[in-house]
Amino acid sequence: MALADPVCGISNGAESASPFNEIVELNVGGQVYLTRHTTLTAVPDSLLWHMFSKKTPKELARDSKGRYFLDRDGFLFRYILDYLRDLNLVLPDYFPEKSRLLREAEFFQLRDLSKLLSPKMSKDNSITDEICQSDSEELSTQSATPLVGQDPSRALSAVSIAHSPSLESKKSGYITVGYRGSYTIGRDIQTDAKFRRVARITVCGKTSLAKEVFGDTLNESRDPDRPPERYTSRYYLKYNFLEQAFDKLSEFGFHMSACSSTGTCAYFSNDPNEDKTWTSYTEYVFCRE
Repeated sequence: MALADPVCGISNGAESASPFNEIVELNVGGQVYLTRHTTLTAVPDSLLWHMFSKKTPKELARDSKGRYFLDRDGFLFRYILDYLRDLNLVLPDYFPEKSRLLREAEFFQLRDLSKLLSPKMSKDNSITDEICQSDSEELSTQSATPLVGQDPSRALSAVSIAHSPSLESKKSGYITVGYRGSYTIGRDIQTDAKFRRVARITVCGKTSLAKEVFGDTLNESRDPDRPPERYTSRYYLKYNFLEQAFDKLSEFGFHMSACSSTGTCAYFSNDPNEDKTWTSYTEYVFCRE
């Protein structure tokens, strides 16, 4: 009688030759997924197929709870898993991370998926609007010098497409950046003060705009499934440099349109001779028209 693994899922049963359970639990970059063993092995010669067909459970890395661990992008793995279920690629209408998903598809050795995600050429040899961002620099290099017999205006058009943002990225909108900081002012006889400490930089606005501007530096852990056209006030950045956020917004064509700030003062103790601690909350509103 075959026993079920209490951590990783339901047993295949005695009639199965596979050492893996029918239901497999994965930890991909901190995101937990449950899927069938047949799903993971749907594409022969892929990385997951080799892991769960040619290896034994003892050979694979596991986390502290016994789940099979993959040190990859947990957010993008959902699209890898969706593809393995029926071998069809379905992405949201606005999906700015296609180049990163292509990198994941190549890592998992899913050749057909990589072809679907690769930039496509139209009949007039120009790049379609499905071009990946990472390929724009290569395209501009190839298109800068016209080929023999090629219309120079068409070559310049291809270069402009490569360097200009996509139609979606030109959408107007607002992004609000907020931060809560603190600093200490010493007693009058002291000349030094402890400079501000930024606890966390928050990002509010439409999800698609926030991801476009901040990319990998945007922490989505508190609101991971927010659709691109919905608004959120729960994102925050992975760094504590406010000026770095300003640089990113300026790079993508945003300009500051308003700001506001509030501040409070408190003591560490009831002794008025102790240092005063000031805390402040500030919001900056950026606009792209």
